[in-house]
Amino acid sequence: MALLLVALPVLLPALTSCVSESQMRMAVEDRDREIATLRSDKTELQERLDLLSYERDDLRMQLSSAESRMATAGPNEAAFVAPQTTEFVAFPELEELGITTGQRGVDTVISVPAEVTFGSGKATVSTGGRSALQKVAARLKSDFDEGARFYIEGHTDADPIRKSKFASNRELSIARAMAVLEFLVTEGKVPDRRFVVVGHGQYDPIAANDNANKSKNRRVEIVVKNVN
Repeated sequence: MALLLVALPVLLPALTSCVSESQMRMAVEDRDREIATLRSDKTELQERLDLLSYERDDLRMQLSSAESRMATAGPNEAAFVAPQTTEFVAFPELEELGITTGQRGVDTVISVPAEVTFGSGKATVSTGGRSALQKVAARLKSDFDEGARFYIEGHTDADPIRKSKFASNRELSIARAMAVLEFLVTEGKVPDRRFVVVGHGQYDPIAANDNANKSKNRRVEIVVKNVN
């Protein structure tokens, strides 16, 4: 017992030294990990900084290019606004015949009043209508590429059928659309495969069906759609 008591003062400094070295080693490892983490964060931050700098320089170049184009654009180019209504005159020779042209979204619409092409309650193209449709056919062939399809859509007013061989306005609208189709294919030489025929009857009016306006609803529209 006395020997143990004598040895303790000698062993305690050694044990204390071992504990201190272990703690110091752990502290050093902790600092190493912190340094490694900070270095990793620094690398990520530098990469992010480089990316933001690149994006900023690219945007500056785009802005400079846009400003240069605006500075050199002619007055007509700078003031151009795409037509948004159906009031513009696309084909003057058709407008002279009473055939209106315009835009419906991205589609071109050629609207042929029934008075231009048909007699009252009839679906046979008149002499004047044949001449008008020849001009329409020429435009369809010259102004629209093979990717375009032509929807021939017949329309009537809302008056009930009385003195006609047709059972309904729907039937009359289809017959008129078919008559226009037949002429454009056989006389106008527009390929039949490019057409779609629709008969709306009285169900798609563009004006009130009163005495002053209902004639506007009697029409055949050729809607040009690009299906590419």
